[in-house]
Amino acid sequence: MITFPAYDGTRLACHVRGGGPPLVCLPGGPMQDSAYLAGLDGLLPHRGVVRLDLRGTGSSATPDDPSGYRCDRLVDDVEALREHLGLEKLDLLAHSAGANLAALYAARHPGRVGRLLLVTPSVFAVGITVTGDDRLETARLRAAEPWFAPAYAALEELVAGRATPDTFGAIAPFWYGRWDDAARAHRAAEEGHKNQEAAAAYGAEGAFDPDATRAALAALDAPVMLLAGGTDLAAPPRAMAAYAALFPDASLTVQPDAGHYPWLDDPQAFAAAVSAFLA
Repeated sequence: MITFPAYDGTRLACHVRGGGPPLVCLPGGPMQDSAYLAGLDGLLPHRGVVRLDLRGTGSSATPDDPSGYRCDRLVDDVEALREHLGLEKLDLLAHSAGANLAALYAARHPGRVGRLLLVTPSVFAVGITVTGDDRLETARLRAAEPWFAPAYAALEELVAGRATPDTFGAIAPFWYGRWDDAARAHRAAEEGHKNQEAAAAYGAEGAFDPDATRAALAALDAPVMLLAGGTDLAAPPRAMAAYAALFPDASLTVQPDAGHYPWLDDPQAFAAAVSAFLA
């Protein structure tokens, strides 16, 4: 682990594993401890995987001003990491909500992006709409699963705006390509690793300007890859195709039978696709 100061003096931490050119990894959540990305280094042995703990998460310090958790303000933390690493450009991998931060970074610092890899990305920063019907249609691909009926009923309640504290736990099987012991363990390990105060501030008013971000990304001179899970109801392939179309040089890879964590569902397929893009 190494630490470095952010623009406001908050001490930030990142975890570096492996050799080779650095690949900076931004976690989702939003504002989840980056520990859940720890397995990426074993899949990408020719890259130095750098997992950033966003402020207030993992081993990074809590800022004095909680407004610093807003996504657009976290861009400066990514830039501070680039400067600390002494890199002219960053190769970025961003998962889920972390893709919002990556998109804002690329829009503000386009000349600092080498390659951009968005894994099952959130779409708030670019204003793409994922409807309830999109999620339900994607979920129905899993209709043969033994856990489907109660999970789908909970998802219908969520889409209808009738979620309860138990709803998100009930739909957990949809996040994984296989709802097995490994998936259950991964889910359990994530409990308590999210900064809820920071998550509430992440998308606060003013955090996103989709029109401006889309315009900036349309001029991005860097290769981009979007990696979607074929059964991921958070980032359905149809929405991911629309996201890829925002960039002048982007490809979309859909990993069949994968959910929101494709590196867990099929590590070999994930590693092959990502390694080919980063080569």
